[in-house]
Amino acid sequence: MWDSPYLTCLFLYIFSFQIIVTNSRTSNIWKLNAEGDQIVDGSTLSQDESDKSRMNEEDPIFNIVTSTVYYGNTWTKHGFDMFCTDCQIYEQQRAGVENSDETTPAEVNGDADDEYLDCGKAVNFTYYDNLVGVARRHRHPNVPEPQVSLIFPKKKSNGLSPSEINGFEKRLKKAKREKPKSVQLYNQIGNFWRIKGDTRQSIECFRRALAVSPYNAEVLLNLARVLFTLQYLDDAIYLTRRSLEVQPPDRSAWQQYFTLGEIFKAYGHYQEAAMHLRHALDLKPDYEPAMAALKDIENTPEASVHVYTLLIIVCL
Repeated sequence: MWDSPYLTCLFLYIFSFQIIVTNSRTSNIWKLNAEGDQIVDGSTLSQDESDKSRMNEEDPIFNIVTSTVYYGNTWTKHGFDMFCTDCQIYEQQRAGVENSDETTPAEVNGDADDEYLDCGKAVNFTYYDNLVGVARRHRHPNVPEPQVSLIFPKKKSNGLSPSEINGFEKRLKKAKREKPKSVQLYNQIGNFWRIKGDTRQSIECFRRALAVSPYNAEVLLNLARVLFTLQYLDDAIYLTRRSLEVQPPDRSAWQQYFTLGEIFKAYGHYQEAAMHLRHALDLKPDYEPAMAALKDIENTPEASVHVYTLLIIVCL
């Protein structure tokens, strides 16, 4: 077979063509920038900015790699979704605070309205980091939870207005300056970021609170609500049940039962969901969301039950 000169020439041509394509001048060399924790163009050839931008546009894979940074404890393409309100503004404020080496007199006096509201540096470990929703906290979309404002004291029943939310933020900043290492403060800041829609910040605040108080029922429930919104249903069930186990006996657990009812309803386990919702209504009879969810379940035809009933009848 190899005695034919045509086959030999064809093989050499294909081999040479592959070498040329692999080592073309348009190929990108990747290099790790240790200072910026980012992969950059490692080409030693001098290129202007227009050439670099053109190369990134022509090579989408290289563009993905170079736009990925080491954020937290993982490599991620860090960006802000349009779901989050004011997330870019707050991120700019945080960057300004972190890069600032000098403290202004206004900050010393506690009058700095531009300071970034967070819970400090992310903790290294909590007992709940093995949950998938917590482990992937850097990849979650930013989803606001405006219904969280219903848990705060207010005069109106339809949640907090924007001015009230801004006032709440200022009070949290003041509380942070006075007592920066409070579990309740971490919990409230986490709820604030749930309203704003910064999912990662809210989870980090709840992680910091759980690092100090691993069995805080309120924090566990709030983290469960975040993961339930993100549709990590197994994680949400685990955290809610854990919150129910450690709930103080002198406090009502209607929120835990209501959350379990919502989660099982999302799973399609209507009988178990109805049981938890009825238990929540026993503890808080006038809670309209639980009443609406229970009514919705009662109006849902349980097709699976009818199938099993028909199967039993046929077998008999």
